[in-house]
Amino acid sequence: MSRTGDNGTVVIVEVKTKAQRRIFVDYVNQLYKDNPFFVPAFYGDDMADWDPDRNPAFHYCEARSFLAYRNGEVVGRIGAILSHRANEKWNTKRMRFSQVDFIDDPEVSAALFAEVEKWAKEKGCTQVHGPLGFCDLDREGMLVEGFDRRSMFITYYNHPYYNEHLKKLGYVKDADWLEYLIPIPEEQDKNCQRMSRIAQGVMKKFHLHKVEVKRRSQYKPYIRKAFELVNTAYSPLYGTVELEQEQIIKYADKFVPLINPDFCCLIVNEDDELVSFGVCAPSMAEAMRRSRGRLFPTGWIGVLKALKKNDTLDMFLIAVKPELQGTGINAIVMDHMMQSCMRNGIKGAETGPMLELNEQVQSQWKMFNLTPHKRRRCYIKDLD
Repeated sequence: MSRTGDNGTVVIVEVKTKAQRRIFVDYVNQLYKDNPFFVPAFYGDDMADWDPDRNPAFHYCEARSFLAYRNGEVVGRIGAILSHRANEKWNTKRMRFSQVDFIDDPEVSAALFAEVEKWAKEKGCTQVHGPLGFCDLDREGMLVEGFDRRSMFITYYNHPYYNEHLKKLGYVKDADWLEYLIPIPEEQDKNCQRMSRIAQGVMKKFHLHKVEVKRRSQYKPYIRKAFELVNTAYSPLYGTVELEQEQIIKYADKFVPLINPDFCCLIVNEDDELVSFGVCAPSMAEAMRRSRGRLFPTGWIGVLKALKKNDTLDMFLIAVKPELQGTGINAIVMDHMMQSCMRNGIKGAETGPMLELNEQVQSQWKMFNLTPHKRRRCYIKDLD
């Protein structure tokens, strides 16, 4: 039998070389090349994610990736991640599937998931779930609503038929995330003014202040503190594992260059302890689409232009120290972002995925005229 399924059969090939990894990473660009709602991730980041020498998550993860071929053409891909740390933390025996894409053919999807489930059983797993990444800062969740909305580079996009394929393969809902569009109000808007009053009151009550940041170099003393806060604040959330120091460096290198100081809010107490932060950036979606996720040789020019002039904001991370959650501190971050949006001509903001059951996070937006526009899902299947 041909390794590339030249006789019409579906053949699964494990990705083992750098050349195969390039095909694996770029397949999604081929599948969605004519789809206006698809936005690629950074090509270089995806290449590094599956390289044990470049991704620190391999300290506690095992991972394999696969390509599906038919008649010499790639017709699907899937990754499998065994996070020992996640299984230890959550007392589970689960294999994660990740970066799954395929043509609308049940034979292809069945072959891809069969490969993941086979390896899961070999490793003693009792369940397979996903799509999830190596950690919570990677893309996660399969789109189930909002197929006619442009994606963000930090989230997946997929055709509606993916969900039908998973259901036929025995996968069911385990958790959902929601994403919202937030129109930026006028400065005189009563809710905006109320938010500012709440922010001022909370800062006074808890003796807090915002760090004045005018240059990216001023972030350096707070980068480690911010990710340590993420580790603590996000710890109870679905599927999370704590980031190692090397992972912190990796994600800092990814996100810090994208940040405009206007859209970063750092809140500290009297002892200069970071108690909350928020990080956003002007949308790079169109720039990423044009460059197919590649910064070089010229993609970086479009990204820089998008970061300087834009009318849409992408919200990446908001974190509050656990013992201060529910005290209104998030109002300081939100007020800062709203004021920055007004100064910079931002007309709307888009949140990243928020867990459906995380009512505390979702309630922080209740003052605004939100539009829920996307839902994404983590599926799970019990293995025989």
